[in-house]
This record gives sequence, C-alpha cells and structure tokens, in this order.
Amino acid sequence: MSKTRFSLFALVLFSVMATLAQDKPALIVIDRVNIVDGVGLSPPIRNGAIVVQGSRIQQIGRRGAIKPGPGVTIIDASGKWAVPGLIDAHVHFDQSGGLFTRPDVVDLRKIRTYEDELASTRERLPVTFLRYAASGITSVVDMGGPAWTFEVRDLAEKTPNAPRVAVAGPLISTHAVPELDGKDAPVIRADSPEHARELVRRNAERRPDLTKILFIHNEGDNLDRQTAIVAAAIDESRRLKIRTAVHATKIDAAKAAVAAGADVLVHSIEDRRVDIAVVEAMTSRKTVYIPTLAVLEGYDEVFRGAPKLNDIEQKLGDPQAIQSWNQLSKIPPGGVPRLNLDAVRRIQFTNLQLMESAGVRVAAGSDAGNIGTLHGPALHRELELMAEAGMRPADILLSATRNAAVVMGKEAELGTLERGKLADLVILDADPTASVLNLRKIHRVMKNGVFVDIPPDSFR
Repeated sequence: MSKTRFSLFALVLFSVMATLAQDKPALIVIDRVNIVDGVGLSPPIRNGAIVVQGSRIQQIGRRGAIKPGPGVTIIDASGKWAVPGLIDAHVHFDQSGGLFTRPDVVDLRKIRTYEDELASTRERLPVTFLRYAASGITSVVDMGGPAWTFEVRDLAEKTPNAPRVAVAGPLISTHAVPELDGKDAPVIRADSPEHARELVRRNAERRPDLTKILFIHNEGDNLDRQTAIVAAAIDESRRLKIRTAVHATKIDAAKAAVAAGADVLVHSIEDRRVDIAVVEAMTSRKTVYIPTLAVLEGYDEVFRGAPKLNDIEQKLGDPQAIQSWNQLSKIPPGGVPRLNLDAVRRIQFTNLQLMESAGVRVAAGSDAGNIGTLHGPALHRELELMAEAGMRPADILLSATRNAAVVMGKEAELGTLERGKLADLVILDADPTASVLNLRKIHRVMKNGVFVDIPPDSFR
C-alpha cells in the first residue's frame, strides 16, 4: 500500500471511529451508593456503583466489580441510597384532588361545572407531571377516565420530566354514573355481556394498557347477571391480550372477579374479612392486590373539615386543590357523605395482612385525584399506611416498584435495578429499608437515564 493510500485509509478509519464514539451514549456512573435493587429481599449492596448508558443500566454491583472505562461522568453518591423509580399503580388524571372533582360523590356542579373542573385539571397536567417526578415517581397507571386520558399518555411521552403513563381509558361499569355523563364520559355502563365485549373492542382501538372494570354490587343487585357482564369484559380483554383491573370492594364481587380471571383488584376488599378461598384463588392466579388505603382517609378528612397535610404534601401538593377544600360550607345540609373510616380501615388492614402473609402480590397505588388525595405526594401517605398495617419497609418498597411494574405489564423493563433495564431510579438521603418515611428524603431522580430537572419555583 502506498504512503498516500495508507494515509487516506487512516483518515477514513479515524473519521469512522470518531463518528461511532459520538453516536455512543455517554456513560454516567453513580458511585459509592448503597443499592436496594428491588429484585427481592436480599441485603442492600453497600458502597456500590450503577453505570448508566443512554436510557439503560449497563452495569450494577459492588464498586470493585464495575469497570466503566474512559469518558465517564462520575456522580459521587457517598452515603446515599439508590432504589428503583417509584410507581403509583392507581391514579386518575381527570380528577384534581379538589372538592369539585367528583360530582357523583358530592354534587357541587351549580357552583363549579364539571366541564370547568375537567378543563382546569387538564390545563395543570404539565405541573402535575412535575409533582410526580419530585415525589420520586417515574411511572404511573391511570386507572380509568375519559378517552382524552390517552392524550395524557401521549403528552407524557413528549415531556422530559413526566412520568411514563399507562392508561386504561373509560371504565366499563355494572352501574351508570349519571353525574359524570357527557360527550367523553369516564364511566360507561355495560347493559349485557355482549355490550361489555363491544366496549372492550371499541377501547382496544386506542391501545389501552389495561381494561378497567367497575364492579359495583349493591344490595338487591343480581350478582349472577353482573358477574356475566364482568366475565365477558375480562374474557374479551384476554382475547385481545389486554390486562384487566377490577374495582370490587365487596367480597362477593371480588370473588367473582378473581374467578373470572381479573389480573388486578384495584382496591381493598372492605365489607368483611376475606376467607381462605379468596386468598388461595388470588395466590394461585397471581392476582395483584392494590389496597388504596389513603383515599378514604382523604375524603374523611376533607368532609370533616380537618384535612392534614404531611411534609411532602405541603411541599408538592396542588395548592388549587387544597384551597378548594375550604369551600366545604357550600355543600348543602345533609350533602356531606358520612364515612366510617375507623371500621373500614380495620377491615382494610386485616385483609392486607392476610393477603401479604399468604404471598398475594401487593402493589402500591394512591388513587390520586380523588377528593383529598393529591397527585404525586399521596403515594407516600399510602406507603406510610401500608407500614401501619404491618408491612415491612422492604416489602413496601417492592410494592411500589417491582410489583407495581407488574400492574403496568412492564416488569421486563421497569421496577428493579438490573442490567439492561430502563434507568429509572431515585437517589435517597437515608435507608429506605429502615423506615418507609425515608422514601420521602429524595436527593435526585433519574428517568430514562436522565436526571430530572425541577425548577425551584415549579410548585408555587
């Protein structure tokens, strides 16, 4: 080869290598960090390292075993703790957390129309996304709402600091909810099994992540007829390879939903203690149980005129929703629902203990958006209540990471800190396995391999 040809070859090779180097995503090493990977209940990795390249975890483990190579950005996380990005497995983006958001619970439409409330809630979505990110929540599941909630998923995909969003779309219900009717109703009553199948097929055109079924069983309702409708919706969803999530707070409805093949029960069973048959059925069928302990407390406190905000709710809660609670006096006499929180909570705690001890997969979800339950920080109150019910901090963390990823159907990509998975993680200032309250001590949040940037004045 002539000297000229060799020089040309070398120049081309150098150019190709330089291009490849530019195209290869930069490496970030989170160094000297204590790692709780969420894979199981094994001890944390002390003084470890996480190597992130692009949107993925490239390496994870003890510092001595990690060899990231040159051209690396080192983040010194000495004394910090890394956990998977938190996942709230039950939220509603069409609801604000304010007093006017559920006219089917307390009807104040003469004071503020439902349409105005929805428009305002939707307008605040970009800041709502930030509330989740600042709470350490990198993914959420919208468990049912108007068809426009699919646009929320699209918006989140385009918004760098937004959580990733799974969406169910309009709820298929055994009962009508006339207060929520409109051009784009969040709840649609199924009148027959075939109608339920039709609603599933119609919703499937929007590529839902789940089918949400509202199984309301009141005294005097025909349980067999309702079960046939719910079973048809579950069966049609299964045929279309769509996971199913069922609201069934009474034990007879929950039994029927599990027997029909529901993938998720989205609330506690609240009317009585569960029996062994329900627990065994859920264990064998791998049904996920989301207890949603905080939401009834939120209603109760607002309706008693005594809302309590913890530290993270004060910092990150939506002030417009919070201020609306002061308008309780506008509810007509006798219009404030009476809730027996203490009695219901005893049943909720007992059933959660029975489920968890039997090996039922428990996932954390706040039901954020309901009156008194604030988007973002509400998950932390939920986790605190799970601790009060007797769950250990390490198990609670699994419920808000690995198990919640199962609800999304994304467990292969999310929920644990493992090589090859998406780099969604939270760096904490304290040990989350010592106290669930330490999950609030958030130092930094990473989603998709990028640290979330939250301007200081975002929540004023």
